[in-house]
Amino acid sequence: MASQSVFVVAIDFGTSYSGYCFSLASGTDQIRQVYWGAEHGLKTPKMPTSILFNQKQEFKYFGYDAVMKYKSLPSSQADSWYFFQNFKMQLYNTNVTAGMKLKATNGKFLPALTVFSESLRFMKDHALNTIKEASFQTVYDQEDITWVITVPAIWSAAAKQFMRLAAKEAGIISDMLSRNLIIALEPEAASLWCKQLPHEGFMADSSDKEKFEDSPGIQYIVVDCGGGTIDITVHEIQENHYLKELHKASGGGWGGNRVDENFTNFLKEIFSDGIWDEYVKKHPTELQSMMYNFSLQKCSASREAVYIRCYYNLTRVAESKKNISQFFENTAGAVWCDGTIMITYEKMKSLFDYSINNIIFALREILCKPGMDKVQYILLVGGFACSIILRDAVRQAFSSKYHILCPMEAQAAIAKGAVLFGVNPHIITSRISCRTYGLRVAEEFDGAIHDARKRRVSKAGDFIYCIDLFQKLVEIGESVNIHEAAHYDFFPIEPDQTKVTFAFYCTKNQNAQYVDEEGMELLGSCVVPSPATWLGLKRRLKIEIQFGLTEFKATCTDVTSQESRTVIMDFLSYNYSSC
Repeated sequence: MASQSVFVVAIDFGTSYSGYCFSLASGTDQIRQVYWGAEHGLKTPKMPTSILFNQKQEFKYFGYDAVMKYKSLPSSQADSWYFFQNFKMQLYNTNVTAGMKLKATNGKFLPALTVFSESLRFMKDHALNTIKEASFQTVYDQEDITWVITVPAIWSAAAKQFMRLAAKEAGIISDMLSRNLIIALEPEAASLWCKQLPHEGFMADSSDKEKFEDSPGIQYIVVDCGGGTIDITVHEIQENHYLKELHKASGGGWGGNRVDENFTNFLKEIFSDGIWDEYVKKHPTELQSMMYNFSLQKCSASREAVYIRCYYNLTRVAESKKNISQFFENTAGAVWCDGTIMITYEKMKSLFDYSINNIIFALREILCKPGMDKVQYILLVGGFACSIILRDAVRQAFSSKYHILCPMEAQAAIAKGAVLFGVNPHIITSRISCRTYGLRVAEEFDGAIHDARKRRVSKAGDFIYCIDLFQKLVEIGESVNIHEAAHYDFFPIEPDQTKVTFAFYCTKNQNAQYVDEEGMELLGSCVVPSPATWLGLKRRLKIEIQFGLTEFKATCTDVTSQESRTVIMDFLSYNYSSC
């Protein structure tokens, strides 16, 4: 937390829904949750992560306002407006760059940085106005606020840095090194919230009356069930209520949006012969209404059939071919029922199969590993955890051995926990490295162990060295204390060198010899100045990298001058072709 902060604001920027809450930095007894949708007759802790730009690519609306405005646009106008939803998933499992673009529903593109930064700017401005009202019009400088933005734990370093860059573009921070922004991992934030809840804070009582944090040694799994990703982590309660990670973050793109995709594919099967494709193309705003209503129903769906309203234009397009009831004659799991589509409970459950099967498989894989025998609880959090079908499936698979719990405010747990993390980022004492990380280095050539193709000779001809060697700093599965830094001393190869480029790599393998081996991934680079050329090869510099933090932090010190500076590792704009 920034040392002089008065407030902590945590933005839970979700794939499907986003929100924020805040508290005084001096204490979290009164975390204020902001609610959305009042002007539309709603009151929810999060709003749709949807943003709308006009024909001139100017930001106009975010959240419910964006959805409602887009729904109200005539189809002829909707094609010229830029509507984005679920766009956070574009940062997952892909090569994230600062210049990447996102595709709007009209098929046109805008820079991803514009879409994300305008979304964060909306949240920032709303939060500042809310804080102003809550503090009786007292005007606080923006430096008085510590901002926390949540991201999936399984995101790449580049994706996390992209969010920091978007925050900078949004005016949340003034520079990329600002300590006023903390990137929090979503399952960790949820864990922090859940561990301090009393037993009545869960939908079903736990086996005892104590809070988790009052029982050092308790181990539990947190499953953050979001719209886009499922994030899984394992924690153990330490003394003084701190947390230790026991298993590297894992998960995948199995979130609630997969259920939505399966639903639309099912409708496409029903309305075949191009009917569904024509409807999607000509009536995007009406389709948005249908999908939004389905997203609400999929959470409340219990052990009975679900009725989906068939909207006017879908009915009209379908009946231009044949009587709409005929589309359902050979359809298993759905029946036409006087203006609505009745989906049987078994069919509804099948829409969840992909997500549920992957979640259960991932949990079993973790629980079977050595050291996991003391885990007692599985905590389900996030908006998708509100789904009765999902919770029932997890209970059926694991309740004979583990307590399955879901907080009463499953959707708000991440934002509230992120506030706690913003007040005390060191409350997570250690994390498990999900990769082996290291540097590209050069060292004296040894013909017995080095590849002859990587042999190089210095300008003066007096030093033969090997290039592209991988210097391991942290190994996959290694427990990394957030207070510890990896150290590496280095010397220049040439006496007239004025700077050194450090390239950072990672691999899922435990060891590697060269950075160009299969499975090696280039993360990014940083350039360290080394101006004291009069010392030639005798210059010594050291680099410290804190891998235990949610973002990589590197500090370089010139030993000769004892000058230190923080180096930002560029994971976004590295020129891959120059490596």
